[in-house]
Amino acid sequence: MINQCLVRYKNDSRCTAVCTNWSEMWSLTSNLLSLLLFAVVAAGDPIRYDNHHLFRVSIVNQEQLTKLQQIELGSDGFTFLESPTQVRMNVSVLVAPAKLEDYHALVAATHLRSHLATNDFQAIIDAESKPSKSKRSDTLTWDEYQTLEDIYGWIDGLALQYPSILTVQSIGRSYEGRDMKVVKLSHQPGNPGIFLEANIHAREWITSATATWLLNELLTSEDPAVRELATSYDWYILPVANPDGFHYTRTTNRLWRKNRYPHNVLCAGVDLNRNFPYHWMEGGASQVPCNDIYAGPQPGSEIETRNMMEYYATIVDRVEFHLQFHSYGQYILLPYGYQGADYPDNYADQMEIAEAAAIAFANRYGTSYTFGTIADVLYVDSGSTTDWAHGYHRTPLSMCFEFRDNGPYGFVLPPDQIVPNSEETLDALIAMLAKAKTMGYFKRL
Repeated sequence: MINQCLVRYKNDSRCTAVCTNWSEMWSLTSNLLSLLLFAVVAAGDPIRYDNHHLFRVSIVNQEQLTKLQQIELGSDGFTFLESPTQVRMNVSVLVAPAKLEDYHALVAATHLRSHLATNDFQAIIDAESKPSKSKRSDTLTWDEYQTLEDIYGWIDGLALQYPSILTVQSIGRSYEGRDMKVVKLSHQPGNPGIFLEANIHAREWITSATATWLLNELLTSEDPAVRELATSYDWYILPVANPDGFHYTRTTNRLWRKNRYPHNVLCAGVDLNRNFPYHWMEGGASQVPCNDIYAGPQPGSEIETRNMMEYYATIVDRVEFHLQFHSYGQYILLPYGYQGADYPDNYADQMEIAEAAAIAFANRYGTSYTFGTIADVLYVDSGSTTDWAHGYHRTPLSMCFEFRDNGPYGFVLPPDQIVPNSEETLDALIAMLAKAKTMGYFKRL
């Protein structure tokens, strides 16, 4: 038994706890009950980050890593946007105003490399949000971020507008009962398939915005290169893989990452991108339910994960490219991410294709992307759909785009960057699919 009871007051449920020593747990009962009551009373209140300072931190040694992990689990007033899991990784830390002195003492004591990105994170969130506009439910614009209802209303309208080439299907419901809708675009039988997944991490709004923009281009663009993409491939697009979490980011906590299943009485959610049954819990994931990278009690435990798995099994024989959209950091990531992973058998091919994409990403606006395996260029993680699609299902090409930015915005990318991000993503797709075809991929079925 672990002789430790770790308690932290976090921005979402106001307090979360992991107690593995019952004697210590009893000593905290009154405090926990008080905090739980507060959480229940305030559960519907939107969480704000007024005057919270956002710092970018580089972890360069084990002492720093250990200290940050202790703080993440046990300290009020610190919110980690990435869990510190290994040496030689960067993390972003939101620090409440009352904890600034403690943070600066930590930096001095451990010699952390720390850079201030903003001194008022709420101002960035406020700038991202715009008043809702009066519009028909079947229209969508990309000068603002849309709600789940906006997205679903739009794609349902498209299915009526393009009945010969477009279908919309619910592949199941989420824990809270929301549909998980997939759009299939197909101009002719026998096309090789591309599966595109977005918004598995709830706070990464740019991913579903880019996915819907791309779908609109595939339907409406007259550019010959885009028409080639639309007519030569079958597209399976899951614009919001985590509908409950996405809705929660709109109503309560902009920085929420996980789904909403209550695996712990004082906290909710599983990181769905750590929950897939391929080398599950082999690095870069957590068994602590209150952690942002909690992988679930077992592989495939979440209904959203199972819905995706069951649907993918029905199309896998037609899919040659599995693509995840994430943010942020500007990476093109290949399998694998788990601890001690080998390179995929077609590593050289995937690296050439990723290089073509990186060049295209930079052509329009000069946006620089780094490419390589998840473990090589980002950090160790396990249980991701990128690893699962290639490793378990042997989908020939499997990649993840980590979109903009590397600056002060991170997950809260301003809406005026939706279209530029989408345009350069389309450029990358055109280039990488053309490159892959010259290498023998994407043959007609």
